[in-house]
Amino acid sequence: MVTASPHTDERIEAVVAEQERIFVERQPGSASRAARAGAVLAGGVTSSWQITRPQPVWLSHGAGSKIYDVDGGEYVDLHGGYGAGLAGHAHPAIVEAVQRQVARGTHFAQPTDDAIAVAEHLAGRFGLPLWRFCNSGTEATMDAVHLMRAFTGRDLIVKVEGCYHGHHDSVQVSVTPDVGDVGPADRPNQVPASTGIPAAIRDLTLVVGFNDLDAVARLLEEHRGQVAGMILEPIMMNAGIIPPVDGYLAGLGDLLHAHGALLTFDEVKTGLTVGPGGATARFGVRPDLVTLAKSIGGGLCCGAVGGSAEVMGFVAEGGYDMVGTFNGNPLTMAAIRAVMEHVSTPDAYDRIATLHHRIETHLDDSLRRHGLVGKPVVAGAKGCVTFLDRPVRDYRDFLEVDDRYNHAHWLFQHNGGVFLPPWGKTEQWLLSVQHDDADVDRFLANFDRFAAAVGG
Repeated sequence: MVTASPHTDERIEAVVAEQERIFVERQPGSASRAARAGAVLAGGVTSSWQITRPQPVWLSHGAGSKIYDVDGGEYVDLHGGYGAGLAGHAHPAIVEAVQRQVARGTHFAQPTDDAIAVAEHLAGRFGLPLWRFCNSGTEATMDAVHLMRAFTGRDLIVKVEGCYHGHHDSVQVSVTPDVGDVGPADRPNQVPASTGIPAAIRDLTLVVGFNDLDAVARLLEEHRGQVAGMILEPIMMNAGIIPPVDGYLAGLGDLLHAHGALLTFDEVKTGLTVGPGGATARFGVRPDLVTLAKSIGGGLCCGAVGGSAEVMGFVAEGGYDMVGTFNGNPLTMAAIRAVMEHVSTPDAYDRIATLHHRIETHLDDSLRRHGLVGKPVVAGAKGCVTFLDRPVRDYRDFLEVDDRYNHAHWLFQHNGGVFLPPWGKTEQWLLSVQHDDADVDRFLANFDRFAAAVGG
């Protein structure tokens, strides 16, 4: 394993301990609420991902590019709700759209005009003609997997080792397997991602490494006529940010189609964050299905599945029932329409690109000046620092990253008024359309302090 610094383990551990002490002392209100919540919320939080070291952070409100904790602390929000916060907080266009719809009704279980407008926007951006809506990324990928199986009449699917596609059974396989469980690189083990996943379902999900066309070709030959399709993130985002190598995405489409199988891009995390038409438009490779959520909803619960006329036509003809009481909810449709028309605009993407250029340039220089091994990686509005001496191509490379440096960076940013997503080794920060140069200045100053403390 390559570590990020030549300095001793004692140094990084001492830095982390000191920053954790500061973290806790700054937030007595969060500590008291965590203690109270333990009696009524399982684990004291509303999602297991919120169980962060040294303690969960309880928030009060957000405005523009900032969020505020219950102790009155202000933060530049680069957490972004794990990618949902492209619009920032209380964006005027979204506030107006949702307030207008609330006064007109919040739920009908019938379609509204906004659903047509949203589907037209998505069809234009992603180049896929037919769409349905749901309420989360998990629901979207679940429907996509079900639809691939229903359309082909086959049971097996292929997923990438280290990719997260939500918490339904079919994709809870080899999400973050430990190094001792992964098996050979060319034939990864099928490792259940949590308890409660039956072996019979696990065995229906075949696993390959990212950027490995040969492994996919081999599985398709070994299971000829049995594979319904493959689901993957076109830019892998459960392990920092890992881009596809040239030809990989197009090659997958060719391979799968030659065997009568389908290709699904999970763009729940990439989606509008990497560009107006997601990774689908960015790389010019059109899958059979694409799943969206997070950034399209302006902060509301949302999800969408789009696809080719042939595959989604199977839904239209009754071959697969894509259902949900809250699908196409009028509040969500109003919010997504506002995002499409007023948030994810060409000017907004230009501003984000300018800010990220500043960040990349500064971080490269800071890492070099302080003798730290690492590299900033950016994809549209998302970014991360990978503390490794070489580019990461797949999950096996990612396992070599020393996450103590990510944790120390998270603490320095938090204590300095910038909220990054916890578990920084796996997650990415997100620039919203409401961030500005002053927000970036704060982030960069914190990074310099971190680099000086753990480097030299």
